[in-house]
Amino acid sequence: MDKPAHVLEFERPLRELEKQVETLHQQALENDIDLSADIGVMEKKLEQLRHEVYTRLTPWQRVLIARHPQRPYSLDYVRLCCQNFQELHGDRQFNDDRALIGGTAFFEGESVMIIAQQKGRDTKENIIRNFGMPHPEGYRKALRLMKLAERFGLPVITFIDTPGAFPGVGSEERHVSEAIAVNLREMALLRVPSIAIVVGEGGSGGALGIGVTDRVLIFENSYYSVISPEGCAAILWKDRAAAPKAAEALKLNANTLRELGVVDDVLAEPFGGAHNDYEAAAATLKHSLSRHLAALRKLSPDDLVEKRYQRYRKLGVFEEIAAKA
Repeated sequence: MDKPAHVLEFERPLRELEKQVETLHQQALENDIDLSADIGVMEKKLEQLRHEVYTRLTPWQRVLIARHPQRPYSLDYVRLCCQNFQELHGDRQFNDDRALIGGTAFFEGESVMIIAQQKGRDTKENIIRNFGMPHPEGYRKALRLMKLAERFGLPVITFIDTPGAFPGVGSEERHVSEAIAVNLREMALLRVPSIAIVVGEGGSGGALGIGVTDRVLIFENSYYSVISPEGCAAILWKDRAAAPKAAEALKLNANTLRELGVVDDVLAEPFGGAHNDYEAAAATLKHSLSRHLAALRKLSPDDLVEKRYQRYRKLGVFEEIAAKA
């Protein structure tokens, strides 16, 4: 892929150096002069700066990468990892939510059920996709497809990428909280293998509504959190501008989630973020998916349900330490 045009704030020094290197190359070409020594110094300086920036990312900078407008979205991964995706529409109750899509596909020659939150690339598509924020009918569609998968013995693969479920009046009137709650219960009881992948944002109950699975994978620059940094900042500091501080407090780091047992696998991204190389990111995901799916397929339906139950019972367990006298 071509280098992304969108530049994040912390990447600006890198882009300035890149422009200087490009200018030197252009001058050498136009004037037929040897600037290889100067170019070599600048390129070495650029490589050092690039390494410093991307190996010391703060939680907030990772959030910005997770929201990068050119980051691979769910359908990009479906296209690169699966074959013959056949989208299925509607919740059979109210409407077809385009922010949450699903359907059958083949993964390594085996049938699977795909359920994915999908954002838009431009204004028009974002309006259609509701900026990746599902309505209650989206979660009810997901439930319908999960039950269909269970009936035919298909593994369920979900792609999480949402700032949260849509909080509008219509969404609340149609009981979005109830729709998510039902999904939590029903996903815990599914008798087929299930894997969730956090490919971008994993915001609150909107993400969890398709995230109660046997295994949870996350890309290293994605986040999975009970609340967005802006929402946390608005509550604790009464100022959404404190989002970077909130990201630190929330420990929005994929490796921390793995240490806590919230996720099972952290997927490495191409240097600088998955938006720099869709194919490489998809290859990493495909390898991990294949490995986890193979392990889950060996388990009986009863074992799947029991192990899933034990997995989520362990989350949030703490011990009280008696105060010293």
